[in-house]
Amino acid sequence: MPRVEREDRAATASVRRDGDALVFAGALERAAVAALWPRALALLPGATRLDLGAVAHVDSAGLALLAELGARAGVAVVSGDPPGLAGLRAAYRLDATLAAAR
Repeated sequence: MPRVEREDRAATASVRRDGDALVFAGALERAAVAALWPRALALLPGATRLDLGAVAHVDSAGLALLAELGARAGVAVVSGDPPGLAGLRAAYRLDATLAAAR
């Protein structure tokens, strides 16, 4: 993928707070994760849900971001099933809340 296209995709990834949810949009990929991390951390206190309904795609870096945020907040619900998420959850043996499956 050309560098310009990766940068454009990173610029379109976002996170916002809506009640008790962190709401993500765009492609949660390596190019976007570094920029999303500080914003997501600032919005994290009190969050109990991750809303992925507007996420276009998740790669392993995006999954790592979501799993770490979920672990820090004790997230109980992850809604949405963007492309890439199910396969990565299975590969890394994560449950529906992105915690390590037991």
